Amino acid sequence: MSRMINIGYGNVVNADKILAVVRPEAAPIKRMVAVAKDHETYVDATCGRKCKSVIVSDNGKIVLSALLPETIAGRVNAKFLAEREEGAEDST
Repeated sequence: MSRMINIGYGNVVNADKILAVVRPEAAPIKRMVAVAKDHETYVDATCGRKCKSVIVSDNGKIVLSALLPETIAGRVNAKFLAEREEGAEDST
């Protein structure tokens, strides 16, 4: 079952496909974003706002988000913990 995570402004991604959530300031990340834009393998989910995080998926595509990486990671972890608790309740 896919777990969809809100990455801001009504945009969601499949949490099971996320490899990393990183800040866009580092030079290697900027190059990765530039290459993705050239090859059209990115999704801009910032809704016109400043990009604060880059989400790298397992299929090589990247998603740009206006939320901080810590916020996205917190949402992924909260969803995971909620599902784990739900599974524990179902097994008892």
